[in-house]
Amino acid sequence: MKKVISVLASGLLLLSLGGGALAEENRGSAEQAVALVKKAAAYFRANGKDKAFAAYDDPKGEFVDRDLYIFVYSQKGEILAHGANKRMIGKNLIDIKDEDGKKFVKEQIDLAMGKGSGWVDLKWINPVTKAIQPKASYVEKVDDVIIGSGIYK
Repeated sequence: MKKVISVLASGLLLLSLGGGALAEENRGSAEQAVALVKKAAAYFRANGKDKAFAAYDDPKGEFVDRDLYIFVYSQKGEILAHGANKRMIGKNLIDIKDEDGKKFVKEQIDLAMGKGSGWVDLKWINPVTKAIQPKASYVEKVDDVIIGSGIYK
């Protein structure tokens, strides 16, 4: 009986480890988020706003990868493109707060306008899991907009 319990326990452990690996495969890395923003910035410069925003908004396009997607803010906080939720487009989020009361959109814009690029920590809804999770967003100023993507931790 002890042997059966031991085998079952080992099997459950392996299943739980495999599930963690699967969850890891569904998440983008910090390097991939930065690369996606750089790719989006190059596309923006080469193709202009209209074509770029349409490409970023395509949930099956080249600017959405697992839980990574591109978002674009105006300098005043209006969402101009959003790869995970088109209903966000046109909304001004300058004063939106995350679960901890952080005005993360304002912080992202201030960072991009000041330093040109960087990371901001926040808590946001993961489009894959639908749960609020810690996230870090990388943003970069490109012409008169802020292009970003983030990773869920």
